[in-house]
Amino acid sequence: MKVVKSIILSFAGLVSFASCTDWLDINVDPNTPTAESATIETRLAHIEFYMNSAYQFAGMRSYMAMGDMTMNSRTSTYGGMSQWLPVNAINTTPYQWFLVGAGPNLQDLYDKAMAQGAYHYAGASRLIHAYGYMLMTDLYGEMPYTEGLGKEALPKYDNGKTIFLGCLNEIDEAIELFQKTQETSVSALSVGDSWNNGDVNKWLKMAYLFKARWINHLSKKGAGSYKEGKWDANEILACLAKAHAGIDDNTVYNHTDDNGPTHDVLNWDEPVDYAPLFSVLGMNSNYFVTRMLVDNFTNFANSGVEDPRADKVIPWAYSEQGAGSPAGLKWNGNWRRSAGIDMNTLIRLEKAPYASSFSDANGWYIDPAAGAERLGDTIYVHMKSSAKGYFSNKDLLARQLASDDRSATSGGFYIRPSSPTYIATYHEACFIKAEVLFKQGNSAEAFEAYKEGIKANIQAMNLKLNTWCSEDDGLKKCPSFTPMEQADIDNYLANGIGTAANLTLAKIMTQKRMAMLFSVEIFNDMRRYDYREDVFLNWHIPAEYYVNVDAQKAIPLGKHFRRWRQCSHETNYNKDNLQAIGYEVPGANMENGTLWNLDDAVWSVNVWWDTAE
Repeated sequence: MKVVKSIILSFAGLVSFASCTDWLDINVDPNTPTAESATIETRLAHIEFYMNSAYQFAGMRSYMAMGDMTMNSRTSTYGGMSQWLPVNAINTTPYQWFLVGAGPNLQDLYDKAMAQGAYHYAGASRLIHAYGYMLMTDLYGEMPYTEGLGKEALPKYDNGKTIFLGCLNEIDEAIELFQKTQETSVSALSVGDSWNNGDVNKWLKMAYLFKARWINHLSKKGAGSYKEGKWDANEILACLAKAHAGIDDNTVYNHTDDNGPTHDVLNWDEPVDYAPLFSVLGMNSNYFVTRMLVDNFTNFANSGVEDPRADKVIPWAYSEQGAGSPAGLKWNGNWRRSAGIDMNTLIRLEKAPYASSFSDANGWYIDPAAGAERLGDTIYVHMKSSAKGYFSNKDLLARQLASDDRSATSGGFYIRPSSPTYIATYHEACFIKAEVLFKQGNSAEAFEAYKEGIKANIQAMNLKLNTWCSEDDGLKKCPSFTPMEQADIDNYLANGIGTAANLTLAKIMTQKRMAMLFSVEIFNDMRRYDYREDVFLNWHIPAEYYVNVDAQKAIPLGKHFRRWRQCSHETNYNKDNLQAIGYEVPGANMENGTLWNLDDAVWSVNVWWDTAE
């Protein structure tokens, strides 16, 4: 990716609420940009970095509750999420990185761009503003929107419908702006654009895809015009016809493993080059895939045919196979693929899986102090990746002993420092089309779109796998990095995904989540379909939830995980306006004598688009 020319704007502490524009003006150091001196191209790069990070952090945190990944700790923040025990610690970062990092720059970018005739920059500002606020309403439900980034110290809240329809209007404006010709005197979009490298056609396709995505969120609202907040199948399909036509249209944030000199300014002080999922997941130990994920990728819909993507998303450990090696696992030479943790059991209540250790004498082993019943936990390989730039290691393989290649683990496709972020993709467009067509009773065309979505995701992944292996020939020894073989792809598409005659909604929605790992769209889709086990293959509420009193306070029995509680900056400093909007929220507890958003069970209150009202 381009090195992000971040606008480093100093400010004292975290901006707590509402108006974030003032902090743009406090920096008078001539060596750093201010609101007046920052160029449109510099602003866009800054906005793109923080917007993408906000979305990815939200995706990872919600993903932990969707059943594909867990931790061996039950008491950590993310370990709690995977037993449906959400806590306040998840709430702040996406809010902060959008509303503080990206948001304050958006209107200034738009105003400057329009004044200069830089219509493509203005279109990008409008689209990202909509993208960010749709993320906010996906997570928190209600937000200050019409006053949210203005000069109001205590902005009023808007309900979900106002935000939703407002964002759709912003997309329509962005579409108009992307189709205008910029003045020749202004900077080309490519100067500041790290998402699409200035390709305005990709921006236009992304806008149409986002519009289709968000209208499709309205699937509970009944058929009608999207302008009235209804599920509009005709408009969804019309948008998709103008969206992505192949993987070359994908909007991909191509991160690098450079550990460059530009760091974020929102307290983390980490380089902006690498993928956000590496920051929150890949560089850390003791994250594991679940049996649900493994089963879906290795035996989709009981087809008996393994998905070629399985080797890329399930982690591997270097391991010398012998007579005493664990049975039932996949081996590739001296590489052993992980088993998945079965969240339908109470395995984690037994302090399992116990983290594996490595020594020169013993290879991979479990500390005997864990007890005899845990000695087999070497079958679980954590997702930790490594970095050449950030950690100064020799490659992307994580090693427990830096000097011993036998202690290597692979990590997973999406969580390495140079993993791509898929912002808007052809495969998502295909799955949305398949869902809509299937609902209309057109199974034949739905199947073609569904099949094309699977193929497109495989093709997109193969592009990066080829890049990794071309950059470092040594990675070819690890099956996690080698490109997928065409014969395996063809076999899977022919024999592993079903046919038009037996296509089901469950196959479409499960394959969509398999292609969009770590996306907030998984959380959105599961809410749209009320976490139905007949729609999401192998999905079950985690067994630990049923024995956890605190989890059942947050999400009462019979209900589901529906939203995030507002972060403390809103509940502390803007609580009167937050309380006022509660009267417009069906299911909000307004009778408990305290702020409705602090109610234990607020996590189970539906956001607006997740209701039939």
